[in-house]
Amino acid sequence: MSVVFADGFLANGIASGIKESGALDLALVISKDARPIPCFATFTQNKAAAAPVVLSRNHLAASDNRAAAWLLSSGNANAATGERGLSDALAMCQAVATELSVDVEQVGVSSTGLIGIYMPIERPLAKISELVGGVSDDESHGTLAAEAIRTTDTFAKFAIYQGDGYRIGAMAKGAAMISPNMATMLAVITTDAAVDDKRLSEALFRAVSMSFNRLSIDGCTSTNDTVVVMSSALYQVDDHFEEGMLQVCQSLADQIALDAEGATKLARIEVKGAVSEGEALAGARKIAESQLVKCSLYGKDPYWGRVASELGSSGIDFDLDKLSVRYQGIEVARGGVNHLYDKAELERLLEMREIKVTADLGLGQGQAVVTTTDLGPGYIDENMTTS
Repeated sequence: MSVVFADGFLANGIASGIKESGALDLALVISKDARPIPCFATFTQNKAAAAPVVLSRNHLAASDNRAAAWLLSSGNANAATGERGLSDALAMCQAVATELSVDVEQVGVSSTGLIGIYMPIERPLAKISELVGGVSDDESHGTLAAEAIRTTDTFAKFAIYQGDGYRIGAMAKGAAMISPNMATMLAVITTDAAVDDKRLSEALFRAVSMSFNRLSIDGCTSTNDTVVVMSSALYQVDDHFEEGMLQVCQSLADQIALDAEGATKLARIEVKGAVSEGEALAGARKIAESQLVKCSLYGKDPYWGRVASELGSSGIDFDLDKLSVRYQGIEVARGGVNHLYDKAELERLLEMREIKVTADLGLGQGQAVVTTTDLGPGYIDENMTTS
């Protein structure tokens, strides 16, 4: 159902030639009557931010967070492309704005793909009229839009939430270069809930903080990461809007993890018993981004010593003598030493697609969970050359 699940939105996805393969590579999400509607976004914190990120930030500021359309392209990140990159991003927005008869500041743009290569700008510009002319609220067009933003993704990613009289729909792409603060990842969320600007923006930022920003695949923060929310504000909202936003973001984050390049396991790394939530999060992220821990997850080996080592070097309060570690709920370490367990049972549990590792520091009430994956040879195969 994707971004057309919520009322008041149209979408489309086409091939424009950015991808030499001829695959879909240009997507558009617009308000139904092309009127500017509330729109908020979170962007990568990478100081090498791509031209579409820089331009879209400026457009949202200039339009007082109102947008009529969001254009997305895949196959070329338009990152590290200097003034030409900004000019190309602006040209893409202007082409959409002209077709819709709206101000250029009311159009956002996102791109994903190869870094440091100029956008073949004449190709997408030649297809903007076709893209805009083909928008629809049909479910198939939501699917086309989601397909058009894929790069190394093996499947399109969707999420929906049905509230009490309102809806939230979303799409995302992402498979690697994932280590948010805002994560190569793009997401567009649409809702027909009538929420004020403050509530909409806070719901987005909270949902991103608790989902995408607690996802780390390889410790690499992209130049292009963007999560956008647009609201057609058609229907009354209930008290569970924030929960709905978090649900769709968490679903998309999990799908990204399950589709991570070369991964065979999705792993939840939980740290509890820390002196604060912040320290628990720091410890969980240190474990989640450890190549040694990720390799042992690939090997289905409950090597808790690597977990202890990462915690001990994470800079948080830590006492090895108080540490206990569980894999899939089975305690493998207690008081900082090996604990006897049923190895056959744990071997069976570690065959599962989703793994949970829990480290209890025994120091306080702080706890946090970070989602990650294992690290296998498929990741190297995908990333040893430009991709």
